[in-house]
Amino acid sequence: MTSNSNNPASSYDSSNIKVLKGLDAVRKRPGMYIGDTDDGTGLHHLVYEVLDNSIDEHLAGHCDHVEVTIHADGAVTVSDNGRGIPVDMHPEENRSAAEVIMTVLHAGGKFDDDAYKVSGGLHGVGVSVVNALSQKLELTIFKNNKRYFQSYQLGVPDAPLDIVGESDKSGTSVYFKPCHDIFAITEYNYQQISARLRELAFLNAGIKIDIHDERTDAKETFFYEGGIRSFVAYLNQSKTPINTDVFAFSTVKNDITVACALQWQDGYQENVYCFTNNIKQKDGGTHLAGFRSSLTRVINRYIESHDKKAKGAVQGEDIREGLTAIISVKMFEPKFSSQTKDKLVSSEVKAIVESSLAEALDEYLLENPKVAKVIIQKVLDASRAREAAKRAREMTRRKNSIELSNLPGKLADCQEQDPTKCEVFIVEGDSAGGNAKQGRDRRSQAILPLKGKILNVEKARFDKMLANDEIGTLIKALGCGIGKEGYDLSKLRYHKIVIMTDADIDGAHIRTLLLTFLYRQMPDIIENNHVYIAQPPLYKVTQKKHDQYMIDDEALQKFLAYGAIENTELFLAPETPPVSRMQMEKFCQMFSDVSDVMERAAHYYPREFVNALLLVPAFPISDKTNEAAVRGWCDRISTLFDAEALRKSHGLSIDVQLIQDHHGTSCYQPVINKHLHNKLMASYPIKPDFFESADYQLIAKISDESAHLFTGESYLMVDQTKKPIASLQQLIETLDKTMRKRVTIQRYKGLGEMSPDQLWETTMDPENRTLYQVNIDDAIGADQLFSVLMGDHVAPRKQFIETNAHLAENIDT
Repeated sequence: MTSNSNNPASSYDSSNIKVLKGLDAVRKRPGMYIGDTDDGTGLHHLVYEVLDNSIDEHLAGHCDHVEVTIHADGAVTVSDNGRGIPVDMHPEENRSAAEVIMTVLHAGGKFDDDAYKVSGGLHGVGVSVVNALSQKLELTIFKNNKRYFQSYQLGVPDAPLDIVGESDKSGTSVYFKPCHDIFAITEYNYQQISARLRELAFLNAGIKIDIHDERTDAKETFFYEGGIRSFVAYLNQSKTPINTDVFAFSTVKNDITVACALQWQDGYQENVYCFTNNIKQKDGGTHLAGFRSSLTRVINRYIESHDKKAKGAVQGEDIREGLTAIISVKMFEPKFSSQTKDKLVSSEVKAIVESSLAEALDEYLLENPKVAKVIIQKVLDASRAREAAKRAREMTRRKNSIELSNLPGKLADCQEQDPTKCEVFIVEGDSAGGNAKQGRDRRSQAILPLKGKILNVEKARFDKMLANDEIGTLIKALGCGIGKEGYDLSKLRYHKIVIMTDADIDGAHIRTLLLTFLYRQMPDIIENNHVYIAQPPLYKVTQKKHDQYMIDDEALQKFLAYGAIENTELFLAPETPPVSRMQMEKFCQMFSDVSDVMERAAHYYPREFVNALLLVPAFPISDKTNEAAVRGWCDRISTLFDAEALRKSHGLSIDVQLIQDHHGTSCYQPVINKHLHNKLMASYPIKPDFFESADYQLIAKISDESAHLFTGESYLMVDQTKKPIASLQQLIETLDKTMRKRVTIQRYKGLGEMSPDQLWETTMDPENRTLYQVNIDDAIGADQLFSVLMGDHVAPRKQFIETNAHLAENIDT
């Protein structure tokens, strides 16, 4: 990274660091400072808190490049090319300012008006809290043509800040590894972090943010010179815009920066996202209130002056139909309704947003009459549709429970009147509906069968949606109404809405259509955790007239392996007694543990290579600079590839390649080559990062443990027949084949194949069933995904399928 200092006159040293002491409580009550430490929220906040410091440097005009690396060992590094954290001695603390920032709560330039005028950091506690909650943290500072370094263990410095070399860079790099004693989950979600980085790059035009996940070698670069204008274009990329060019403006009034970008598209959803100092407010606030009132006033004024007949007929929701907009406010000391910062309450913002948008939009409409005409036509169409929808809504609104009883063959209601104790199962067709009605607990479980596939609301206007019989039935059954005027979450009749569809392509499609409807029309139901996906069993296994049900392939594999143990004996050597049942179960568990990570690796590398990893010693990662050592390991893999069957069917070979690792060290890596008719079809470099990952470490551990177990004379005794066993994988496969001969396996395709008793026992009984709760972690990402998968545009959907096809499972053929 290169130095970037756009404002050299603004110094940043120890005098800018104000101290509010008290870090002791952080490790005792981490949730108060970083969020939930059990569900992954707090874990990802560690990254965001460090990242906020880099963004603050950008906002102050001193940083234009940030790099985020997720390491194979579970650590993260965030680096920037800002001014670098101050390194001089703090006047009050008698130690370096860097150490004060890292070890004292509320120590940071954000508490000094002259250091950062705008900051997104969490009350200045960020980096010190990250340090306290990390088992290891390494701070590297590039400043004053020198490189400074300091390391910490559990927030305690190992030694004072020290000069460790020369450097012509400026900036800060923070490497930290979360503490396993604090966080229940320590595995970072790449998609979640990259979504936040993309968001920050959009909101801060001109900053380049790189992310690299060493676990999978995933890389992305986010750089948008257009800022929020590019943000809106990105959100609408799978839609058809009404105004081709995104309308955007930015202005500063009373030290408050207001930036807005708007574009109407031919859809029917309103997508307006609000940010203050780069923090998203999902509940809006004063900036959203100012935006909406100004937009309504400007558009109505324009309509009145150009179409007298339409005067008074247009409402705010008509204007916002199909609108995608970003509102970004940057100010000093914004006020929020709560610690979560979900709603802005700074009163002065409303008037500034109102006046700024009014001035800019008035001018835009007057200068672009053709665009204005198209926008106004859409608004008027939306107004007419709203009136039609209002009439349709009166037809679908639930008056009382008697109306619901007049739905023959549809809703089979439950007896309980308390919504918190009620659940409704939405099923496809009369066949599944009939079985579900007979198998349910009538006291608390209602059944709503829907005929065929419901309307795709992503492509339908509100009035057309309400005219759809199945959607009308669903709205009536749920009881909470729909639309701005009629929707009331408190009237929801069931606090568990369970989507129960068949385990096939059609079932998946119907489930997606239902989720699209709920997300677009009743998002509160999802946000308040009322929506669930039922998991009916995929298999029924019958053994001696006794039925057992398996939820998925993994459960089936476990059942077959463990079941075969009953009637088999494993001999590791001819002279030794058979292995105990407990040891056999341990072997099965070992393979179960490693099969998940092998499946994950097989998404990126040929399965034959992944399977071979269990049959060879661990990769010599410590000798990766030694070509002979790496080639020796590759030769072992090559021997497996050279087996006659593999060579004929797969055409795999392995080679060695000289590269530079992420430390800049020259080393050797294996490369898997796939051939067809002697023609190279694909190459898969296996980078050192993979061999350093936790996934591979587990594979290597199981490989090492099992290599010492099985000899050339190991065998499994099955019905008085010796079956040679050379590896753990061969043992599991042999057990699997043995058990399959003794049972009957039925794969379910539809719920109608089950009897009412089976459906109750496996899918509806609260004591036995498996339900997946539907949550929205990334609202913008969810909006994009629904638009891509369910919208009119084919190209984005095709690209999505091509990119993610290798992750698909249980595809019907």
